[in-house]
Amino acid sequence: MSPSQRAAASPGLRSEGACDRATREDDASKRPGGSKTTQRAGGSNPTQAGGERAKQWTGVIAEYRDLLPVTADTPVITLGEGGTPLVPAATLSAMTGCEVYLKVEAGNPTGSFKDRGMTVAVSAALGRGATAVICASTGNTSASAAAYAAKAGLTCAVLVPRGNIALGKLAQALVHGARLLQVDGNFDDCLELVRKLAVDYPVALVNSVNPDRLEGQKTAAFEIVDALGDAPDAHCLPVGNAGNISAYWKGYTEYVTLRRATHAPRMLGFQASGAAPIVAGRPVHAPTTIATAIRIGNPASWGLAEAARDESGGLIDSVTDRQILAAYRLLARKEGVFAELASAAGVAGLLQACGNGQVAAGSRVVCTITGHGLKEPDWAVSAAPKPVTIRADAPAAAAELGLV
Repeated sequence: MSPSQRAAASPGLRSEGACDRATREDDASKRPGGSKTTQRAGGSNPTQAGGERAKQWTGVIAEYRDLLPVTADTPVITLGEGGTPLVPAATLSAMTGCEVYLKVEAGNPTGSFKDRGMTVAVSAALGRGATAVICASTGNTSASAAAYAAKAGLTCAVLVPRGNIALGKLAQALVHGARLLQVDGNFDDCLELVRKLAVDYPVALVNSVNPDRLEGQKTAAFEIVDALGDAPDAHCLPVGNAGNISAYWKGYTEYVTLRRATHAPRMLGFQASGAAPIVAGRPVHAPTTIATAIRIGNPASWGLAEAARDESGGLIDSVTDRQILAAYRLLARKEGVFAELASAAGVAGLLQACGNGQVAAGSRVVCTITGHGLKEPDWAVSAAPKPVTIRADAPAAAAELGLV
């Protein structure tokens, strides 16, 4: 069976956590690098076939507590983040000759991967006595920080670049009660400002420069290995502030150390061509791209991202806005996944890398879908044809739809 056939035939995989791992068989030899996994229950039926009650996912801290920087005294602030689907991508598999899966982080509570890190960062901040949190954001971080701060009863302050944040993400921060300040400048200016505020004033910084954020985000790598039985051969994802590629690499290497995976994947990161400082080797002072989430000219985790690239034998490259938009449409129309534009950079990068011979046919590849397309619906609406108006008449509808 070819990679594309395997991907098409496989059901959507949902990751297992520590609670699920307790039910594994004891014979570790039945799974590469660890013990055999059991399939997570799905659907609306609350009981499994044998009458055993299905286990509900309880958030990344509860599921992976022993691998996170928390103690028994840490107050856990969770919205049930994590446990996101790992979806076989049949069209991408056929196009590349690889076995491709999409890790759909849009399934997190605020619609992006940021929730994984935010549950750990806000829980730790509350445990240290913080009464307020602050972040700089292009959108997703602000939505996540505001939601988790609201859950914790903390004040949340958000600094965003004026006019450069998607409306859906801005709405999330506002509805959760965040105090929003627009800065005349780009994301890098905002980040520099909040770092100074966190030093001089009583607020906890929850951007990815906070190591607790990366600790939470590494759990996505755990879930992928738990679902597939081992690490993929390659992992593709967009690179903006560069924390996520670093976090995934940390997660994979920790699982190798723990013998829960036999190897770690090559990490393949992709920046937008108009905002590609790592590719260029120098900061970009006026980054431009339609993918607002990765419109960053001086990534805070630059060094960590380069380390993940080099240690994994991977790469960090750039893709154009045209490639990003094409991948965005492909994901929606062929894979049924509505992703934010930045998410599509990783998929565009996979297609480019396969075309360049940088990913071998037959490889097992995971692409991270970092956020939901509903966060920036303008692109979907503007690119769609205008609806046709017809009479309230079945034959007229059938004729317009080409059914007759």
